[in-house]
Amino acid sequence: MVQFSAKRPYQTAKAMKATSMGIRLGLVGLGKMGVSHLAIANSHPDVDVLGVCDSNPVLLSALRKNTKFHCYQNPVEMIETEKLDAVIVSTPSRFHADLVRTAIDHNLHIFCEKPFCLDPQQGKLLAAEARQRALVGQVGYHLRFVGTFLKARQLVQSGCIGRIHHIRAEAYGPVVLRSRGTTWRGHRSEGGGCLYDYASHAIDAVNFIYDAPDAVSGTIARSVFSRDVEDEAYATLIYDSGATGQLAVNWSDESQRKMSVKVTVWGSNGKISVDRQELQIYIRQAVDGYREGWHLENITQLTEPISYYLRGEEYTAQFDHFVRCMEGRDECRSSFDTAAQTDNVIQMLHDDAEAGGRIRQRHEAEHANVRPTFFASLKSRVTSRG
Repeated sequence: MVQFSAKRPYQTAKAMKATSMGIRLGLVGLGKMGVSHLAIANSHPDVDVLGVCDSNPVLLSALRKNTKFHCYQNPVEMIETEKLDAVIVSTPSRFHADLVRTAIDHNLHIFCEKPFCLDPQQGKLLAAEARQRALVGQVGYHLRFVGTFLKARQLVQSGCIGRIHHIRAEAYGPVVLRSRGTTWRGHRSEGGGCLYDYASHAIDAVNFIYDAPDAVSGTIARSVFSRDVEDEAYATLIYDSGATGQLAVNWSDESQRKMSVKVTVWGSNGKISVDRQELQIYIRQAVDGYREGWHLENITQLTEPISYYLRGEEYTAQFDHFVRCMEGRDECRSSFDTAAQTDNVIQMLHDDAEAGGRIRQRHEAEHANVRPTFFASLKSRVTSRG
């Protein structure tokens, strides 16, 4: 754990604006998502991006030559030198907990990429401390900012399709399509594997639209091409209410151009199926402005306008939301607390898959002990007859 010296008192965004041109922001981690977050944050009129931090000196050298950003290899040095108000953490997942702890100890608001923490208990503790200090802690589950998913949540939570009895979440995409040299994505200890990556989006969407499951069962997590992590995972989700769910995730699916997440919810009064493009609704008995039968709402009808487009409207929408939360104008929709719930479900799936593996190994060991004894006795009888 990194130790720190200087700590800044917490300030609301309004107080920040009274003493500077905007919210003083830094970013740690300049991978694919980090660069996207940097561009979006730099476009926001209420934000001043002052510092960026990464371990790659070549990348930092290029940024120094071509941008206004102050570049660092040490996140603590960046935070203390730039006197930041907030930080974006977009490093590999295994660094999230320590960097979030760093930011909390310096009383910074935090936007952290998903998954939040590899250890769910760490995530819960960090969420509690951020909440105690009145710091905004947001995690980058962008589906919560897609209009179709937001509308699906509203319909389910309002009881439009009645009592929920089953939910299915799917996530497919072409991340690992052949065996290759490993990066951090190929090591579970570093946040690799499709459960931490694709499944986290699908699980969080289930939690957002309906609720987090109370238990999981029958988890299969296996490799297709990767050596040390799962490329696909399938599981049953169990709720104390009596509802059930299914999870199906595969990041070795070449039929998909990019990640595709779909959630289907069955209720006593109908069914909802949602993905990024559209929301399909079936109503048995008319309710809340919906007649009986099928309804279709598409993303263009449900998307709020944004000021800057990159990758998808939801990425700018989630950052705009982060700024509004810092200004006290909104309640965090994708908080450390909700992200810790998602982390907890991922841990349950890992534990369940491993328990199933141990049970199978015990059965195989038992059969391995029985079969040689049987054939040995048969051979003995045949030999004695000869």
